[in-house]
Formats: sequence, structure tokens, C-alpha cells
Amino acid sequence: MTARTIVLTGASDGIGAAAARQLAATDHRLILVGRSPEKTKAVADDTGAEYFFADFARLDDVRELAAKLTDAVGADGIHVLANNAGGIFGDRTPTVDGFEKTIQVNHLAPFLLTNLLMPTLLASKAAVINTSSVGHRLFGHIDVDDLDNSKKFSANKAYGDAKLANVLFTKSLHTKFHPDGLSSVAFHPGTVQTNFASDSSSLMRLVYRSFLGRLLLTSTEEGGAILRWFIEGTPDETWFSGAYYDERTLSSKTNPQVDDPALAEALWQRSAELVGV
Repeated sequence: MTARTIVLTGASDGIGAAAARQLAATDHRLILVGRSPEKTKAVADDTGAEYFFADFARLDDVRELAAKLTDAVGADGIHVLANNAGGIFGDRTPTVDGFEKTIQVNHLAPFLLTNLLMPTLLASKAAVINTSSVGHRLFGHIDVDDLDNSKKFSANKAYGDAKLANVLFTKSLHTKFHPDGLSSVAFHPGTVQTNFASDSSSLMRLVYRSFLGRLLLTSTEEGGAILRWFIEGTPDETWFSGAYYDERTLSSKTNPQVDDPALAEALWQRSAELVGV
């Protein structure tokens, strides 16, 4: 396999860290991004990867990260951007940027990062891998005029909307940039036994911590292997650009809003307005 430059966010824990460790033995150039300096450095030390820190609850961190990544890769470019950072949180919490934390960390921050890196992504005919969730179908219903869910908030609804935004973002990337060589895909990594939902008041936190939940959850290593499968796959051969997958399976079980191109475009325009691109 041809060596690639891979940028992997959410790499300090969970399936991001697992995928990084699985990719360590390859010839790829691996650049990890994490919020925790200690955890991110530990994974980088284990894998020999380069690394940067960024808190996606601060958009200035994302802007600084994009500039550092652009400088670091230079003319070599980025061949794979894996937008894997995210999570479900507790009560409605505003970030320093004034947005609800769930939609910012899961959608607005990776939207901003991808757009700021777009010149190098297009030059490399890159693949953008977006870690979504089956939650997009179970809980999501987007109102582009209320992305913060200020009218009626729940942790599950906020998370479902954010993961639905990941799928719509994937569709828009395909529509806008696939003719220029960019590919994009969104996927559900499985219900993985990680620290997911540990900071949440959602019922998912109880499921993830219960004995039955632990029996039903798949391992972090398997979730990381699924992420690695997309990262190392060949677009439109291994997986199809613009599509959504449940684990490695192309899925038609998506939220009905996924098939609304006008909504996808409206979300893109609103997101661009909010983050200033």
C-alpha cells in the first residue's frame, strides 16, 4: 500500500488511539490530534507518531491547529483526514465561542478544520473520514435555525443532531468536491466499550457502565480496526464516497433528513456563517 499522510483527531483515547496503535507498524506518516496533552503524547510515544493538541470546544484552537498542520505537511499534503473527535455531554453547556458544546465539538469544529485544510486536501485528492453514529438515526432532527437546541434540549437530541450533521457534511463534501478528487464517508464504528458518555447525563452513560452494556459492547480494538479500514481503504473501491456505513456495511438505514439536499446545503451555509469561513 502506498504510504499516506494521515491526520487523526480524537486520537488520545478510544477508537482513535486504538487505530493509531494499529497503524503504527505501517509506512504511513501519522499525525495525531488530541485534547489531552498527557494522553495524546502517550499514544504518540507508543506509535512514533507526530502530534498536536487542540480542544475542539475552542475554535481558536482549531484555527491554530489547521495552520500548524498546513506548515507540518508542506508540499506532501494530507491524504486522509479522519474527523474522529466527538462525544456526548451533559446539560446544555456553552463554549467560549458561544455555541452549545455538543454541536461544536462534533460538527462545527471538524467542519472548520476541514474547510481550513481544504487547499491541501484538494491538492492531495484526499479522503475525509467522519466518525458518525447510529444515534443520527435514533435521535437526530436538525433545525438549522436552532443548532444549539435552545428551544428544547436533551443530551441525546444534541448528540443525534451532531451525528446527523456529520452525515450531511459528508454528503455535501461529496457533492461539492468529489468532482475535484476529494472523497468523503461517514460511518458508525459500532457500540464500542470506551469512555464514551462518561461526562454525560444521558441514559447512554448508564448503558455503557452497566454489566449488560459491557457484555453487548464491542472492544475498542475492533472499533479502531473499523476506523483503520476506512482510513486505509481506497475510495470508490473499498467504500463509496458520500455514503454512510454501519461499521463496514453500506447502510440504507439513515435518518430521512439525510436525503434532503436542500437541508444539507442549508446546514453547510449556516455552519460556514457560524465559524466564519
